[in-house]
Amino acid sequence: MLVETMFLKILSHPVFMNLNFHMPMIVDLSHPLIMLEGENGSGKSTLLHSIYYALRQESIGNYAYKLDTRGVQLGKVLLFDAEQHNPRNNPSLYDGQPEMKEFLATASHGQVMLSLFRETFPRLPEGSVLLLDEPEMALSASNQRRVLKMLKELVDTKRFRILAATHSPHLLSAPETYVINLDKHVNRNVTTGPLGMQGTSTIQ
Repeated sequence: MLVETMFLKILSHPVFMNLNFHMPMIVDLSHPLIMLEGENGSGKSTLLHSIYYALRQESIGNYAYKLDTRGVQLGKVLLFDAEQHNPRNNPSLYDGQPEMKEFLATASHGQVMLSLFRETFPRLPEGSVLLLDEPEMALSASNQRRVLKMLKELVDTKRFRILAATHSPHLLSAPETYVINLDKHVNRNVTTGPLGMQGTSTIQ
C-alpha cells in the first residue's frame, strides 16, 4: 500500500471538549485503511463526521480545524452510515430500476449491505475517500471478513482511502488496517476549568 502523509488538526470541537479530549487533537490520516475503535459514546461517529466535513472543507459551528494533505490529491468523498443510509429504507432512490427494487424487497439486511460493497462502492471514481459508520452492521463474521477483503481491494486497485468507525474484531485485528482507539485519548482526570483545553494529545 502507498502511504501518503495527511493530518487533521482539530483545534476546537464541542463534543470532544465535553468528552474531555485535549485540544488540539492531531489525527493521523496517512494510512489508506483506518479503523476507529472505542466504546459506545467514545466519539467514533463524531470523529468520522468531523473528518468528512474537513475533507469537504465545510465550515461547521464551533468546530475549528486545519487539514494538512501534504499535496495528497483527494477524490470524491462519501459518508455512508449503515443505519441511516440503508437502501431498504429508501426504495424511491431506485425508481426506474425494477430489478434493484425487487432485490431490496426480498433480500435480508445483510445481503443488501454486501451488495453495496460488491457492486455500489466499486463504481465510485478512482481515488475516492469512503467513510463508513459501522459497516459490519447486520453482517455475519464470515461476511465481515469478506467485506475487509473488498475494502483492501478498493485500496489496492482503485487507490481508495477508507475510514470506518467499527466494533468488528475482524476489521480491527486485520494487519492491513491502522487502528485509532479513542478510548486511549480521553482525559478523564480533568474536573475543573475549560474541559479539554489543557495540554495536547496526538491521536495516532
